Amino acid sequence: MMYAIVQTGGKQYKVAPGDQLKIEKVPGDPGEIVELSQVLAVVDEEGPIFGTPLLDNVTVKARVVRTARDRKIVVFKKKKRQGYHKKQGHRQWYSLLKVEEINKLGITSEKLNDSPVQTESSEQL
Repeated sequence: MMYAIVQTGGKQYKVAPGDQLKIEKVPGDPGEIVELSQVLAVVDEEGPIFGTPLLDNVTVKARVVRTARDRKIVVFKKKKRQGYHKKQGHRQWYSLLKVEEINKLGITSEKLNDSPVQTESSEQL
């Protein structure tokens, strides 16, 4: 199983092909492909490869599922015995991505298809 550690929005995420990822808003409409180029590490059958700090020629391609606003966070400030209180709300924008493939040094991982793959061994069962 191949996976990568990517950095976006000041946070790091472990992603594998087929994963859905909720990150800070990225530019792109639903259905578009975005490329995450800040890859810190890649792990596959051959073993881990780490960057110093980033890996060159390694990207993660993901499809934007949707861009929306997250649930409301209540910000409440109060000073005791002063009669001061302030209540605010905040809703952060986010993008939901579906990871499609990890490109590693010109070699791509298996690209996910929406239809199941049929092989000769599965037909015999």
